[in-house]
Amino acid sequence: MIASSPTLVGAITTLIVILAVFLAYNANNGLPFVPSYRISVQVPNAETLVPGNDVRIAGVRVGFVEDVVPVQHSNGRVTAKADLKLDKSVEPIPKGSTVVVRAQSALGLKYLEIDRSDNPNGYPEGATLSLTAARPHPVEYDQVLSTFNGRTRAAIRQNLSQFGAVLAGRGPQINAAIGQLRPLLRRLEPVARNLASSKTGFARFFREAGHAAAEVAPVAETQAHMFVSLDTTFGALASVARPFIQDTISETPPTFDTLIRTSPRISTFLRHNAALFADLRPGVHALARTSPEIASALETGARVLPGAPSLNAQLPPTADTLERFATNPDVQGGISRSTQTLNYLSPTLRFVAPAQTVCNYGTLLFRNASGLLSIGDGIGTSQRFLVMSSPGGPNNETAPSSAPANKAGNETNGAGDPVANFLHANPYPNTASPGQHPRECEAGNENYVKGRLEIGHSPGNQGIKTQDQIPGQLK
Repeated sequence: MIASSPTLVGAITTLIVILAVFLAYNANNGLPFVPSYRISVQVPNAETLVPGNDVRIAGVRVGFVEDVVPVQHSNGRVTAKADLKLDKSVEPIPKGSTVVVRAQSALGLKYLEIDRSDNPNGYPEGATLSLTAARPHPVEYDQVLSTFNGRTRAAIRQNLSQFGAVLAGRGPQINAAIGQLRPLLRRLEPVARNLASSKTGFARFFREAGHAAAEVAPVAETQAHMFVSLDTTFGALASVARPFIQDTISETPPTFDTLIRTSPRISTFLRHNAALFADLRPGVHALARTSPEIASALETGARVLPGAPSLNAQLPPTADTLERFATNPDVQGGISRSTQTLNYLSPTLRFVAPAQTVCNYGTLLFRNASGLLSIGDGIGTSQRFLVMSSPGGPNNETAPSSAPANKAGNETNGAGDPVANFLHANPYPNTASPGQHPRECEAGNENYVKGRLEIGHSPGNQGIKTQDQIPGQLK
C-alpha cells in the first residue's frame, strides 16, 4: 500500500534524508539520546577555544566543548569557563587532573587536553575544575612566527650574509678546526655522560630556567633598551679597542700567572697590613679629637724647620758631650747616690706631696710669707701682725697654766660668771696624705666649736678645697 503511493514514498525518503543531514551536522555536538558526562573547567584564557572544539585524553577524542563563557572574579580579574560534554566512558575525571589548551593545526584550530591523575577520587557530574588545574599554555606556531617581523627578517638576512663572508675561502682552516675537535670530543664524552645522568638535575635546571624567563618577561622592553644602550657603549669602545683593550686582554693571562705565583707572599703582606690597620684604628679615632692640635703643631713646625739645619749642626757636639758626661765615673757615682737618696726620700715625699698637690699648702705658705713684709713707708717695710687677746681666767692661754684652758669646765670670773675659755688645738691636722682618714685639708679649715674643749682633729670632713687653688688642679 505504501510502496504503491509515490507521494508517501517521496515524503518518507525526504524525511530520512533530512534526519541524516541533521544527525551529520550535529555529530560533533553528540548524538541525541546518548548518555554523556558534563563537567566544567576554568582556564586563565580561552585562547580562541570555541564551542565544538575537541576534548582529548592521551590524544583520543572523548568529548567536545559545549560552551565557553567569561567569568569575572571579585578582585576584577576575568577568566574563562568551558563547559564540557564528555563520553560516559571517561567518568569520572580524577581529582588532581590538569587541563591545557593546545593547537590542533597551524591554522589556529584548538582543542582541550585533559591529563588524568591517578587519584582514586573523581569529579562528580556538573563539577568545575578550578584554575589551579589549568597549566600554562604552550608556545603556539603563530606566536613563534610572529617573532620574525620585518626588521628581524632583515637582520637575519644580514647575519647570514656576514657569516657567509666570514666562512668564504676558509675551507682548509675549517677542516683543520674539525680535525682538532677529535681530542675535544674524547674529553667531551664523560662530560656529556654526567650531563645526561638524572643525578645532574638538568630537568630541574630547565624548569627553573623557564621560571626565571617568566620572571624577566615583564621587563623585556627594559632589557631591549639595555641592549640598545650596550650598542652605544660598545660603539664608544670601538675607538679604543685597538691597541688599548687588545693589549689589556693580551696582558691579562700573564698577569694572572704572576698573581698566582706571588699570591702566597701577597697574602702574608695583606695579613700584616690588616694587623697594622687594626693597630692604627685607635690612633685614627683619636685624630678626630687631636686634629686641631696636630694642625697647630704642623704650622709651628713649618716655621721652625728653617732653623733645623743649625740645630742639627749643634747636635753632634752636644751628643759627644752627653756621651762623655754619661760615661764619667764620677757622674755615674753621683747618679747612684742621687737614686739612693730619692729612694730614701720617696716614702716621705709620698706622704708630704699631697699637702701641696691636693691642699695647696706650699703655695699658701709662700704667699703668706711674701705678705709678711708687704706694708711699709718711705724709709722701709715693717712686719705685719695681728694682736689677739684670749679670755682671762684660770688656765687661760695667755699665761702659764697648770692645765688646759677650762679643762674643769666650772671656772668663773670675779663676778661669778662662767669663763667662756675653751682650748682648741690641732697639732697634727690632716693634709690628704696616704693613710689619713678622712681624706681632707684640715689645716686652716677647722670649724670652731663653741662651748666645748677640742684637742686634735675637728669633727666631720673639712673637704679638700683651700684658697688660690688652680681650676683643674689634681685633687
